[in-house]
Amino acid sequence: MVFLFRLLSRLPLAVIHWLGAILGRLTYLLSPTYRRNLRNNMAQAGIDPALNLPAAAETGKQMLELSRIWMRPLEEANAQVVEVAGRELLDAALREGKGIVFLTPHLGCFEITAQYLSSFGDITVLYRPPKSAAAQTLILTGRQRAQLHLAPADLSGVRALIKALKRGQMVGMLPDQAPKTGEGVWLDFFGRPAYTMTLAARLTETGASVLMTWGERLPGGRGYRIHFQLPGQPLHGDTIARAQQINHEIETLIRQCPAQYLWGYNRYKRPRGAEPPPA
Repeated sequence: MVFLFRLLSRLPLAVIHWLGAILGRLTYLLSPTYRRNLRNNMAQAGIDPALNLPAAAETGKQMLELSRIWMRPLEEANAQVVEVAGRELLDAALREGKGIVFLTPHLGCFEITAQYLSSFGDITVLYRPPKSAAAQTLILTGRQRAQLHLAPADLSGVRALIKALKRGQMVGMLPDQAPKTGEGVWLDFFGRPAYTMTLAARLTETGASVLMTWGERLPGGRGYRIHFQLPGQPLHGDTIARAQQINHEIETLIRQCPAQYLWGYNRYKRPRGAEPPPA
């Protein structure tokens, strides 16, 4: 896998995205399970079904573009960020020095955001180690940079995130990633109960700055536009209330660019051993 990604990384981003779009469309056409998940999730969110196939194409781009991000030097990877919206919010949060929690959903190119942010200082990113040894090697090869640190999704990783915030550093995570049993609660997401992590909400209780962040994939392989946004309203209340608000903030981001959300992800699955969602 590493060898294949190194080969792909030598191609222009426009070519990679073209190949990825073909791969995404083929997956949509040939995989009934993937097609069903994508259609059902988009329908649940009220997204125009005309975007079903474009969304699949964007997912294919997301899979292959990792090669250009993970397998190239950091300077080359970040050179693909050609626009930044809300840069003043990032600068203000860095000046405050209270630590920053970046909440980055499965929207657009979510891998470019941490790479880009690592050029501003140390950032610790939560990730779930895959079962495949080959995939683990690929992730470690591609994601680890001088100032980009990986924290596994377990107790040691949570401690690493908290320590980073206490040092005034940055942390990042995918708040719409389905957690393991006992690590989440059933909360509304586009009008349907989704098993939702509470860790992201707990980190916002530390007093750190909170920014919603995502990397928009620009057409024609032109690169990426990084978006930094404040939550629509300051996160408040207890952990559960904050987790619910984060879900709604994610919905707001997705509606900005619905074709680039990872709709094929089984967001509404019930983890093994978890209580069923409320009726």
